[in-house]
Amino acid sequence: MLRLGGDITASDDRWQDALAPLLDETREALVEVREGEQHLLVYRRHFTLNGEAGVLLVGEDFSQVEAGLHQLHWWVAGISAGLLLLLVTLNLLAVNRGLIPLSRLRDQLGQLQAGKRERLSPDVPTELDSLVIQLNHFMDEIDSRLQRSRDSVANLSHALKTPLAAVTQVLRGARPIDAERRQKLVQRLEEIHAQLDAELRRSRIAGPNAGRMSLMHRDSYRLIEMFRGIYPDKRFTLTLPGRSGVRIPIESQDFSEMLGILLDNAGKWAKHEVRCRLEAGSELRVTVEDDGPGVTEEDLPRLGQRGIRLDERHPGYGLGLSILAQLVSRYAGRASFDISSMGGMRAEVTIPITESVN
Repeated sequence: MLRLGGDITASDDRWQDALAPLLDETREALVEVREGEQHLLVYRRHFTLNGEAGVLLVGEDFSQVEAGLHQLHWWVAGISAGLLLLLVTLNLLAVNRGLIPLSRLRDQLGQLQAGKRERLSPDVPTELDSLVIQLNHFMDEIDSRLQRSRDSVANLSHALKTPLAAVTQVLRGARPIDAERRQKLVQRLEEIHAQLDAELRRSRIAGPNAGRMSLMHRDSYRLIEMFRGIYPDKRFTLTLPGRSGVRIPIESQDFSEMLGILLDNAGKWAKHEVRCRLEAGSELRVTVEDDGPGVTEEDLPRLGQRGIRLDERHPGYGLGLSILAQLVSRYAGRASFDISSMGGMRAEVTIPITESVN
């Protein structure tokens, strides 16, 4: 559309009325004009020709461009939705594929519970290796405890049949029970009591995989005070590491059993003094020695064998040190016996430990 002087001409008369107000604007600009469904983008330019002022309006129908943009928007939205759906599908497939090992592990646990398998298969992704290994170790420990309980029951059954039969026979017999026979009965019953106590102590062994720790200072002081009361005429001394609150990866009952057997054995034979020393580093070292009569070098290798008693002057059945040997072996440790510088026996228990914690 053109206005030059007072003359106005238009290439399309349909837009003349809509564009006429733009001719009166004084500044150049790009203007949008809408007329019904049509959208026009108009550029206005002022000029001078032969001394006369003029205004030129150049317009372009923008409706087709908008229709193309609208269609483009739909295409972009459709492609985006398709890509999103594809990504979600691929993500679900990846998650399901990643969960397949867990599903297999769940099935194996169900088979394990049903008794159809004994252990979990180690054929798992590396991320689950440690989990399967720990579960298999846990089941090994359960089997070990079950076997230990069965062995204890079998040992009790074998050991108690004969003395119980003898006691029953005497009680059912018509012969009067004199002092000598009564003493034999008492001895038989004491043997039964000792066997029961020993097997119960063995069955209480938790082992290194129980996941429990002992407070070395607390448990040691408690045992020392207990044996000072049991043997009041003897002096018990205890030497511990300088730092307090040391925890060692040994189940508390097992640690008390180990130290209690050593202190009890030393307390029985000591004349005046029992010394106990504990050290904790890369290994736990427990040393107990007394000033008693001791044992000969020939008899040292026999200590710890089940039922072996080297002296009958004190009550007992030779079971304490054998329980100690079994308990120490459960923790991959060792127990050794020697002649003490105090004149009696020196017992040393060494158990490797991964760490001692303050």
